Amino acid sequence: MTKAVRVHQVGGPEALVYEAVDVPAPGQGEVRIKQHAVGLNFIDVYYRTGLYKAPTMPFVVGNEAAGEVAAVGPGVTDFHPGDRVAYYVNLGAYATERNAPADKLVKLPDHITYEQGAVLMLKGLTVWYLLHKTFKVEQGHRVLIHAAAGGIGLLACQWAKALGANVIGTVGSKAKADLALANGCDHVILYKDEDFVARVKQISRNELCDVVYDGVGKTTFPGSLSCLRPRGLFVSFGNASGPVPPFALTELNNHGSLFATRPKLNDYVATRTELLEGADTLFAAVINGKLHVPINHAYALKDAAKAQTDLEGRLTTGAAILKP
Repeated sequence: MTKAVRVHQVGGPEALVYEAVDVPAPGQGEVRIKQHAVGLNFIDVYYRTGLYKAPTMPFVVGNEAAGEVAAVGPGVTDFHPGDRVAYYVNLGAYATERNAPADKLVKLPDHITYEQGAVLMLKGLTVWYLLHKTFKVEQGHRVLIHAAAGGIGLLACQWAKALGANVIGTVGSKAKADLALANGCDHVILYKDEDFVARVKQISRNELCDVVYDGVGKTTFPGSLSCLRPRGLFVSFGNASGPVPPFALTELNNHGSLFATRPKLNDYVATRTELLEGADTLFAAVINGKLHVPINHAYALKDAAKAQTDLEGRLTTGAAILKP
């Protein structure tokens, strides 16, 4: 019997219900996947709490996973039973088996594990588009990465450093600072003990940053704007502390003709070509050693409530997975 973690009514971690579900035969253009690892992400919390609205109730949580093709539906020619695959699909990932659209799957290279694949499809592709598409990080750029010891943060620090950037990260503890430094950060700011804006100004000798990558949201805004040089880019891609409040566009003018964007992964992998470009670039970076995938926590799928509680409590570092 297939098991999944579903939400029947939005709320706290107790809203996550581990239960048996029926999974039909894969339909037109679908693939049935026996899942080996599922990624844990803050977006899962956003859906559970209702910050992001699920299209139906109840719904299965989760957006990225990796596993083995168990069956294919009509019209599927690129995948076959036994293929190793990974995916990013809105909802449905917290399950032992599930059906997914074939055009959202990518094949895992031999040197990429299921565990790595499960955390690369959302977190890894997010870092890919942030550093290569939203703002093209190049040699000599100075970047600020909030939550530098998180799942996205550690990958972003490594990749930005590999691209030649000077990397500044914010973290919440000395242990997380050490982790960020070991993963590409040139300078780490303990935001609980230090004014991160003042430290960025000190570190940069008042030259500030070309881009700020902010997945934290409410508590780091508007300080992030004050860390940017004139015509710098503020990239708000997450809401770990709550959404960025509405603000007047004149704030961008006041800080030096800044640019600001609120991107999401779906818009950068909207076509099959874009998805494969991102996945190929990402997997190559892992295989050639530019990116190490730090999976520091693993939970049983049935313990999803504990996993999300730890994530919200800032008790995790790097990536975390659920094991079906």
